[in-house]
Amino acid sequence: MTKIEATVPDYLARQARAAAEREQVPMDQIVALALSAQLAAWRGSDEMEARAKRANLAEFDRIMANVPNVPPMPGDELPPGYRSPLTK
Repeated sequence: MTKIEATVPDYLARQARAAAEREQVPMDQIVALALSAQLAAWRGSDEMEARAKRANLAEFDRIMANVPNVPPMPGDELPPGYRSPLTK
């Protein structure tokens, strides 16, 4: 294990301390878990960006052209009044 010393805002330290008490675990465990979660989120974001760069829009359009234009199955409908954020 590597010891890391960091200066964090007081409000974050209070939240980490409260979470440690609530979960009955050492504060080190809360901080390690939070760091792990954030690093995983960044890795996921990096992976999505890399995959997007490999995208072939012509191939996507070719595949989507084979999807039948049918109403959604019951329960999969959009809510009444839904407006796509992609349309103006």
